Amino acid sequence: MSAASKAKITIILANLGTPDSPAVPAVRQFLKQFLSDQRVIEIPKPIWQLILRLFILPFRPKRVAHAYEMVWNNDSPMREILLQQVQAVKNQLIAQYPEFELNIVPAMTYGNPGIDALLQQLSKQPQDHLILLPLFPQYSATSTAPLFDAIAKWIPQQRNLPGISIIRDYYQHPLFIQSLAQSVRDYQAEHGQPEKLLMSFHGIPQPYADKGDPYAERCRITAALLAEELGISQGQWAISFQSRFGKQEWVKPYTDALLAEWAKQGVQSVQVMSPAFSADCLETLEELALQNAELFKGAGGGSYSYIPALNSRADHLQLLNSLLQANLDGLKHTLAH
Repeated sequence: MSAASKAKITIILANLGTPDSPAVPAVRQFLKQFLSDQRVIEIPKPIWQLILRLFILPFRPKRVAHAYEMVWNNDSPMREILLQQVQAVKNQLIAQYPEFELNIVPAMTYGNPGIDALLQQLSKQPQDHLILLPLFPQYSATSTAPLFDAIAKWIPQQRNLPGISIIRDYYQHPLFIQSLAQSVRDYQAEHGQPEKLLMSFHGIPQPYADKGDPYAERCRITAALLAEELGISQGQWAISFQSRFGKQEWVKPYTDALLAEWAKQGVQSVQVMSPAFSADCLETLEELALQNAELFKGAGGGSYSYIPALNSRADHLQLLNSLLQANLDGLKHTLAH
């Protein structure tokens, strides 16, 4: 079959985003884009833009840039890992589906490679089908929905629209739970078992959950399934939520407060992981791995270590491939010539 007659399918693997460099101007530009999204901050736009421009963007980028410098390699860890994931998925799926012309690409909601620029590029190369896989295991209006928004904004501009599939999330997929559990087993085979395993998820404001964002409930389901898969009892693990800012109440329990409490109780060893992240990034490598270790030890706790995100583990890539294969197999009946 000639390439010209093959159905064209673009698969987008998308994560949140990262600055172009750890320099203050790049971080400021990234934060401005990220924090201007009303999905992320629901304060009325005119009020929030005033706060953002007067009180946040003049000061916060310097602090955040310093944190990025601590975790930056040749590039941002999140972008490096996303590119590895895309390459691995490409290697697997292109060989597996010779009947399609597959285009497998990375995208970020904020920063580069940007989802909006990618979609504009696709307008010039008409596709038969588009599959979006947001790399957020638990759906949230604050993380996943902005990618839906980007596609919704792009659709009215298109005359020759492709079919569109969006994989909403995979918080209880058996391969996801098994991959998380295996990452814990692998880590503990080398470092031993802790007194407590903490599953710390990125937080959202409590009012967002009250209005119907299912994220926190999905996190709790992931944590419970993971504990069950690991066969650990209730006293050996806990769930918490990190990264709150501002004065409003966020989903509880808070990671920092729980760690301080454990330290006071005399807990001697903690291993922490974040099943909300498909790739390590500033939040896991700096806040979770370093800041919280200092907090725990400073409050009198014992040993503290961070179990890496799933990143480019083979079992994680198997999960991503499985999610995409389910969609591609369905398209064989409608698109394959």
